[in-house]
Amino acid sequence: MTYDDNERGTHMGSHGLDNKRVIVTGGAAGIGGAVTRLFVERGARVVAVDLQEEAGQALVRDLGGSVVFLRDDVSDRSAADAAVAAAVERFGGLDVVVNNASVSRQRRFEEQTDDDWHLAMDTGLYATRNFMLAALPELKRAGGGSVINFGSGAGLDGQPNQASYAAAKEAIRGLTRVVANEWAVHNIRVNVVCPMARTAGVATWADTHPEQYAQSAAKVPLGRFGDPDKDVAPIVAFLASDDARYMTGQTVMADGGAIKLR
Repeated sequence: MTYDDNERGTHMGSHGLDNKRVIVTGGAAGIGGAVTRLFVERGARVVAVDLQEEAGQALVRDLGGSVVFLRDDVSDRSAADAAVAAAVERFGGLDVVVNNASVSRQRRFEEQTDDDWHLAMDTGLYATRNFMLAALPELKRAGGGSVINFGSGAGLDGQPNQASYAAAKEAIRGLTRVVANEWAVHNIRVNVVCPMARTAGVATWADTHPEQYAQSAAKVPLGRFGDPDKDVAPIVAFLASDDARYMTGQTVMADGGAIKLR
């Protein structure tokens, strides 16, 4: 585990995230990177946990002292403790946790191995659990806060070739609802966002499963996969902000209308 920051401060505006102290898992690239950059733009300070060294160092160069890059593996429980410690050391506490990270392999259910299941659960469900548990004392000390966990339409829709990933994501939704009820007494809100965005991983999936990709895109009423920066990160920012102070236990679909929960 290593982490880097920069003494230069960066502050480019305020949209309800001023001085929020945030952890973003998988926060160096993709949707997580978009979340990190938007949060800093809106006045937050972020610990970005990721294994992607080059992307993490780019964040430090671009965003200065408002971001700490922690190179760590979220499947290791110690990563959660290290991230909370970094937030306390650099920023004085913690207000928001964004559990974005997850890794999975796409195969038919009967072809998925035990390693495939461990990968999806360890980087998804168990990482989410561990970061929430590690964050709880600091969120309570701050008088409350916001946890944003990541689900997926793959679980809601039963996307073929996604058994382990879908199972992990639906488990995260169930966990979120329970903890939202239990932690409300501490003024800690816990919500889920389910994004549909054209990330590098989705682009790879589109190349390997073009028919599935085309079918998924065709289901989106707004006619496209979302943009991580413009379409998904602002919804995460809303859930983290005081504007969402009366929302907890909810699943928010950031998917262009592809799935409409009832």
